[in-house]
Amino acid sequence: MLRLLLRCLPLALVTVAALWLRTHDLARRPMHADEANQAVKTGELLEAGRYVFDPRDHHGPTLYFSGAALARIRGERTLAQLSETTVRLVPAIFGTVSILLLAWLAAPLGRWPALAAAAFLALSPPVVYYSRYYVQETLLVTFTLATLLCGRRWWHSGLSRWALAAGAGAGLMQATKASAPLFLATALLSLLAVRGRARPTTRRPGRDALAAVGAALLTAALLYSSFGTNLAGARDALGTYAHALTRFGADAAPTGHEKPWWYYLRLFGWFRDGGLVWHQAAFSSLALVGGLIALARREAFLRGVACYGVIIATVFSLFAYKTPWHAIHFVPALAILAAASLAAIARLRTGRLVSVAFALIVTATLFQQTWRTSFLRPADWRNPYAYVHSSPDVLKYRALVDAALTRSPGQPIRVISEEYWPLPWYLRGLPSVGFWISPPDDCDGALIITSGAQADAVRAKLRRNYRETFLGLRPGFVCVVFTLEP
Repeated sequence: MLRLLLRCLPLALVTVAALWLRTHDLARRPMHADEANQAVKTGELLEAGRYVFDPRDHHGPTLYFSGAALARIRGERTLAQLSETTVRLVPAIFGTVSILLLAWLAAPLGRWPALAAAAFLALSPPVVYYSRYYVQETLLVTFTLATLLCGRRWWHSGLSRWALAAGAGAGLMQATKASAPLFLATALLSLLAVRGRARPTTRRPGRDALAAVGAALLTAALLYSSFGTNLAGARDALGTYAHALTRFGADAAPTGHEKPWWYYLRLFGWFRDGGLVWHQAAFSSLALVGGLIALARREAFLRGVACYGVIIATVFSLFAYKTPWHAIHFVPALAILAAASLAAIARLRTGRLVSVAFALIVTATLFQQTWRTSFLRPADWRNPYAYVHSSPDVLKYRALVDAALTRSPGQPIRVISEEYWPLPWYLRGLPSVGFWISPPDDCDGALIITSGAQADAVRAKLRRNYRETFLGLRPGFVCVVFTLEP
């Protein structure tokens, strides 16, 4: 027992450190507009007990169901009671689980290289940042790792239960984001590339494959249909792809998220922005060496990881639509390749000391960048992961509205702006709050919040005396606040 505990202790320490990085002071950073939108949807699910999937511009329901379940455990039953900490705990927990999954997935490298891969994932700046961010990406990474792990267990053991587990994992992936088929197809291509004509251990691969597909479809259908209460949701899940073609097709209008092909390479390299240096060059260099080792050797596992990583990086780089949270899909493969590089160095003469030195350098640089991005400057416009992030000023709106309602009870609060998220989250639970994208005929109220672009139109319709102040919403977007004079 003591020997077993000693073997598990290093991974346990890495997992505890990962959990702390993902859960410490979760409410400190202002809510991003996307986070706020998802949190409001979770609150609506809490109150209504039923989720209706919208295929036009939203993702799958696993995030909302997980958030609602955790909220109930924490005693939060309404949108007004829901907190930033609760919703952000969801990706934090899944992100911590992914550390264990990657350590298990990297087991063919050996015990300590697998531990190194897990540590690299635990300290990765984008992975930590988005494990503290209420969006679907971290859940998708976790479900992908679980699916790959279960699929490998089925391949080697031939046990049908692992095929069913892999299918359920694929269903959870699909119920998280519509991009799930990309990762599944990449995994299959990587398998074909390294296994060739090799066959799984089972004597009934066709039957197990059908069982896995059935498990995937059932899992996804249950979640999209809100466990049978909204059967149209399963149909609408397919409609997501039609909307995606309309939005991202060749004739589609620009989304504003188009970036050059080298955008992700820059994130994993070294660059300076606004006087601050952002980098993952040491980690990326170690992973690049691991990729060269995978090419030189005939180890199926390592070649498969390299193939998977190259395909994912190529597809995301060639696709014009780019956002920084997609970068976390690069990290598991890079972490395994970097760990393989350390293992190869350790096998050289006097290589252990060199391997330890490289490991310390990489972990130190990753931790330094993680501390800066997630704790020191989590909402700084120069932070490459704080993408179109809400201004710290959003934390001031609630106090202004509370004071206005106290001074002028019964008077409406009007938010008039073409963009107003995350304000619906920060003003949740307050009475007499309304939102407009253009000025209504009657603009008077206890407090009016409007965009700078619509301020003149609103000002022309006001019939009472107001004091004007300015607050930021996000970088480059300022709101004018009209406060009713007593």
